[in-house]
Amino acid sequence: MPKLTVDKKTLPHAGLTLAALGIVFGDIGTSPLYTLKTVLDLAGGKATPEAALGLVSLIIWTLLITVSLKYVTFVMRADNNGEGGIMALMSLLRQHKHHRPVIIALGLFGAALIYGDGAITPAISVLSAIEGLKIAAPAMTPYVLLISIAILLTLFAFQSQGTARIGGVFGPVMTVWFLVIGILGLWGIVQHPAVLAAFNPWCGFHYLLTNGAKGFLVLGGVFLAVTGAEALFADMGHFGASPIRLAWYGLVLPSLILNYTGQAALLMSGGPVSDNIFYQLCPAPLLLPLIILATVATVIASQSIITGAYSMTRQAIQLGQCPRLKITQTSSEGYGQIYIGAVNWILMIVTIGITCFFGSSDRLAAAYGIAVSLTMLLTTALLFVVSREVWKWNLLVSLAVTGTFFCIDAAFFSANSLKILDGGWVPLVLAIVIYTIMLTWRRGYVALTKGIYSLAVPVNDFITYLKTTAVHRISGTAVFITKTTEKTPPIIVWQVTFNKVLHEHVIALAVVTTQTPWVEEDKRFTVECLAPNFWRVIGFYGFMEKPDIPLLLEQIKKHGCNLDLSDIVYYVPHETILHCTQGTGLPLWQEKIFAFLLRNSAQIDEYLNLPRKSVIEVGRQIEI
Repeated sequence: MPKLTVDKKTLPHAGLTLAALGIVFGDIGTSPLYTLKTVLDLAGGKATPEAALGLVSLIIWTLLITVSLKYVTFVMRADNNGEGGIMALMSLLRQHKHHRPVIIALGLFGAALIYGDGAITPAISVLSAIEGLKIAAPAMTPYVLLISIAILLTLFAFQSQGTARIGGVFGPVMTVWFLVIGILGLWGIVQHPAVLAAFNPWCGFHYLLTNGAKGFLVLGGVFLAVTGAEALFADMGHFGASPIRLAWYGLVLPSLILNYTGQAALLMSGGPVSDNIFYQLCPAPLLLPLIILATVATVIASQSIITGAYSMTRQAIQLGQCPRLKITQTSSEGYGQIYIGAVNWILMIVTIGITCFFGSSDRLAAAYGIAVSLTMLLTTALLFVVSREVWKWNLLVSLAVTGTFFCIDAAFFSANSLKILDGGWVPLVLAIVIYTIMLTWRRGYVALTKGIYSLAVPVNDFITYLKTTAVHRISGTAVFITKTTEKTPPIIVWQVTFNKVLHEHVIALAVVTTQTPWVEEDKRFTVECLAPNFWRVIGFYGFMEKPDIPLLLEQIKKHGCNLDLSDIVYYVPHETILHCTQGTGLPLWQEKIFAFLLRNSAQIDEYLNLPRKSVIEVGRQIEI
């Protein structure tokens, strides 16, 4: 998921790598807090030396295959002009064929699943860090849940202030975190070097083959080691592929492997398994500082998930897959520094509710992973289409590569699906609700656009009407915001028909969001002169850009249009949805939901950066 934005043009490569450590790897970097403990619980709560080797071998090779091979080597090549993430991947494939309902459905549901994951990640991360107090200060055990909730409430309450002031410390803090967990793991390995046999993949395969159903069940816990891998792909637009790869191979992967192996060494040496295995690697005098560092790391991981949800929501809005929401720019330093109140408070309510409902990281682990594993499965399905249409691979190669990843992802998803009754239904229900909203909005928006197009009139007919009717022309410029890119927009026809007045200069302006993240300035707009002092303008913006109509008009004037920008009025539509009397419209339940979303969506003048004092809303009723 896209998160905090940095300027790739001014920040040196080393700086980008450091920033990526703080933003991209927070989720996957804090997984050692709970992964092996969860795996051990699924394995029966006891670990013989042979079982410990098998379990950590599965974790190591899952990191290598799923993250290093699948995401870093292949998926990160499937960028959309440098942007990553499942929404960008969906848009990339729509460039080749715009009407692709299956691709759109896969992309939207994958995005919806990420929201489900985003609600659980802060809860399980913060809980698992604070649970270290049970070891360091057993008297604090009854307060672990309350402390976790207090931290989460503070985190969400702080979002409206922006993250520009604290974002600069994310990288250094996470660098310290990875160095510390790597050193702790190395200390465990030194004490029991026989654990290095886990690097032999046969240890993992042997465990699966000899443990039957229990071995399959364990995969659901093993998968927790790679939750957050999707962020490597999603954050490419902010850092570029090279800094992310450098951070992964240079520090993150070695630190994770060392720590997981060190935890397994502790198990092989007969260490206790009743408490959090991660904290047992730490010498007692340093335990409290480690808990504090882990808490800060999990807060950073949670912050990245939250800001990622903001960025993905904006992408969905730009692509017309989500209702317009009020977006606040919290810093002038980066376009990604935004705050979306509706997303923030909904995430907070769900996250706090999940934290209270499950109460511990052990119980939360049962709900965690299913949404991410299904998202990875959908990403692999889209990767197959990319390999065929974009990379032009032959069918056998595409099937061999993506088919292998699909089988691995399917195994993880199947193992995680066994958690549905134990809490896995929570992120799935949340994802289904979000997907229904997005799909309903898309269908309603398409129906609304068709309804508006049906009311448009040919340009020649409108010009003839102006010449034959007493329409008073007044000085100044009128800009009519419209969805139509052909004929005369209904909003202009209504203005002339009912008010019998029209400005001297008229612009019918449509904003089109492209399937690319950015649009070059020389391709920003097209201008067509329909009649003297009457122009049709189509402005093009990428799904990572914010439309700015006043700036666009200045560019149009330089293009040669005789506009009076000192005296300008913007006419924007305000639609009221009516049920289609012909019985061919949307199902009634979708119509009601869409009408509700439309009424409560953010004002279009804010979305287009229009000066409010110069905006006139034109109400109209549309049957869908």
